[in-house]
Amino acid sequence: MDLALPPRVTDRAYARLKEICDATGEAKSLRVAVEGGGCSGFQYDIKLDDPAADDLVLEKDGAKVLVDSVSLPFLQNAVIDYSDELIGARFVIENPNASSSCGCGTSFSI
Repeated sequence: MDLALPPRVTDRAYARLKEICDATGEAKSLRVAVEGGGCSGFQYDIKLDDPAADDLVLEKDGAKVLVDSVSLPFLQNAVIDYSDELIGARFVIENPNASSSCGCGTSFSI
Protein backbone atom coordinates (compact mmCIF):
# COMPACT_ATOMS: atom_id res chain seq x y z
CA MET A 1 0.00 0.00 0.00
CA ASP A 2 1.44 3.36 -1.05
CA LEU A 3 1.73 5.99 1.61
CA ALA A 4 -0.39 9.04 0.78
CA LEU A 5 1.81 12.11 0.83
CA PRO A 6 0.98 15.75 0.15
CA PRO A 7 2.02 17.14 -3.21
CA ARG A 8 5.65 18.13 -3.66
CA VAL A 9 6.68 21.43 -5.24
CA THR A 10 9.92 21.56 -7.21
CA ASP A 11 12.59 24.21 -6.62
CA ARG A 12 11.98 25.42 -10.20
CA ALA A 13 8.28 26.05 -9.45
CA TYR A 14 9.07 27.91 -6.22
CA ALA A 15 11.70 30.02 -8.04
CA ARG A 16 9.29 30.96 -10.86
CA LEU A 17 6.55 31.84 -8.35
CA LYS A 18 9.01 34.09 -6.52
CA GLU A 19 9.94 35.77 -9.85
CA ILE A 20 6.24 36.40 -10.61
CA CYS A 21 5.64 37.93 -7.17
CA ASP A 22 8.77 40.10 -7.45
CA ALA A 23 7.72 41.30 -10.93
CA THR A 24 4.16 42.15 -9.89
CA GLY A 25 5.06 43.51 -6.47
CA GLU A 26 2.38 41.30 -4.91
CA ALA A 27 3.03 38.63 -2.31
CA LYS A 28 0.48 36.18 -3.72
CA SER A 29 0.49 32.41 -3.32
CA LEU A 30 0.03 29.86 -6.10
CA ARG A 31 -3.26 27.99 -5.64
CA VAL A 32 -3.47 24.52 -7.17
CA ALA A 33 -7.03 23.18 -7.10
CA VAL A 34 -8.92 20.31 -8.71
CA GLU A 35 -12.39 20.97 -10.11
CA GLY A 36 -14.98 18.86 -11.87
CA GLY A 37 -15.10 19.39 -15.63
CA GLY A 38 -12.63 19.45 -18.45
CA CYS A 39 -12.45 16.91 -21.25
CA SER A 40 -11.37 14.06 -18.93
CA GLY A 41 -13.61 14.56 -15.88
CA PHE A 42 -11.42 16.75 -13.66
CA GLN A 43 -9.32 19.78 -14.39
CA TYR A 44 -6.61 21.75 -12.62
CA ASP A 45 -7.24 25.34 -11.64
CA ILE A 46 -3.92 27.12 -11.10
CA LYS A 47 -3.98 30.79 -10.12
CA LEU A 48 -2.50 33.39 -7.81
CA ASP A 49 -4.52 33.68 -4.62
CA ASP A 50 -4.45 34.36 -0.89
CA PRO A 51 -4.43 31.56 1.71
CA ALA A 52 -7.72 30.34 3.21
CA ALA A 53 -8.23 28.74 6.62
CA ASP A 54 -8.41 25.12 5.38
CA ASP A 55 -5.49 25.28 2.92
CA LEU A 56 -2.41 23.12 3.02
CA VAL A 57 0.44 25.63 2.68
CA LEU A 58 3.70 24.44 1.10
CA GLU A 59 6.43 27.05 1.46
CA LYS A 60 10.06 27.62 0.50
CA ASP A 61 12.05 30.87 0.61
CA GLY A 62 8.86 32.88 1.13
CA ALA A 63 7.07 31.43 -1.92
CA LYS A 64 3.83 29.64 -1.01
CA VAL A 65 1.76 27.02 -2.83
CA LEU A 66 -1.80 26.41 -1.58
CA VAL A 67 -3.97 23.30 -1.87
CA ASP A 68 -7.51 23.34 -0.47
CA SER A 69 -8.81 20.42 1.59
CA VAL A 70 -11.22 19.24 -1.16
CA SER A 71 -8.46 19.09 -3.80
CA LEU A 72 -5.84 17.49 -1.55
CA PRO A 73 -6.96 13.84 -1.98
CA PHE A 74 -6.70 14.23 -5.78
CA LEU A 75 -3.17 15.61 -5.48
CA GLN A 76 -1.60 13.09 -3.10
CA ASN A 77 1.96 12.23 -4.17
CA ALA A 78 1.73 14.67 -7.11
CA VAL A 79 4.59 16.92 -8.20
CA ILE A 80 3.95 20.58 -8.97
CA ASP A 81 6.59 21.83 -11.39
CA TYR A 82 7.26 24.69 -13.79
CA SER A 83 7.89 23.88 -17.43
CA ASP A 84 9.51 26.33 -19.85
CA GLU A 85 9.34 24.63 -23.23
CA LEU A 86 8.93 25.66 -26.85
CA ILE A 87 5.15 25.09 -26.63
CA GLY A 88 4.93 27.51 -23.72
CA ALA A 89 5.88 28.18 -20.14
CA ARG A 90 3.47 27.07 -17.43
CA PHE A 91 3.04 25.38 -14.09
CA VAL A 92 2.44 21.65 -14.59
CA ILE A 93 1.18 18.81 -12.39
CA GLU A 94 2.65 15.31 -12.53
CA ASN A 95 -0.16 13.36 -10.89
CA PRO A 96 0.26 9.62 -10.18
CA ASN A 97 -3.46 9.44 -9.27
CA ALA A 98 -4.57 10.29 -12.81
CA SER A 99 -5.41 7.21 -14.87
CA SER A 100 -5.52 9.30 -18.03
CA SER A 101 -5.13 12.89 -19.09
CA CYS A 102 -5.87 14.94 -22.17
CA GLY A 103 -3.42 16.55 -24.52
CA CYS A 104 -3.79 19.99 -22.97
CA GLY A 105 -2.38 18.74 -19.67
CA THR A 106 -4.96 20.54 -17.54
CA SER A 107 -7.61 17.80 -17.52
CA PHE A 108 -7.45 14.25 -16.14
CA SER A 109 -9.50 11.30 -14.92
CA ILE A 110 -9.10 8.96 -11.96
